[in-house]
Amino acid sequence: MAVKIKLKRLGMIRNPQYRVIVADSRTKRDGRAIEEIGLYHPKENPSVIQIDAERAAYWLGVGAQPTEPVLKLLKLTGDWQKFKGEPAPAPLQVAEPKADRHAIYEAAAKEAMSGGDTGSSTATTPRKAKPKKEEAPAEEASTETPAEA
Repeated sequence: MAVKIKLKRLGMIRNPQYRVIVADSRTKRDGRAIEEIGLYHPKENPSVIQIDAERAAYWLGVGAQPTEPVLKLLKLTGDWQKFKGEPAPAPLQVAEPKADRHAIYEAAAKEAMSGGDTGSSTATTPRKAKPKKEEAPAEEASTETPAEA
């Protein structure tokens, strides 16, 4: 049986996400896999490439042939060079860990409780102006004050 290491497409339209799988060469692209050995998410910045190096080395050792896209991924991660005995490539870019939403919420809650910016002026919508009935008594009051002075 000819075994290939290939990509299985998941995700939605215009948002591809792949699994690196080991499968029989006669199966469909998204067909049954013998084993899943990694992930590839090309749309994220930088691209997420996670391949189980131990399992990839095992399958390459028993004769599994990688497809062209998987070969490029294996070269980026250094697994192909390790298999062939060549020098390792430069390390991959690693994305910064995403901020924990719960921690951000807790920090904002502490700031609000400690008397920080209440945000009442920016968080609420402005109220409608009151009718102009109040302006007439105010004008009379202003004319009375100069007469008394």
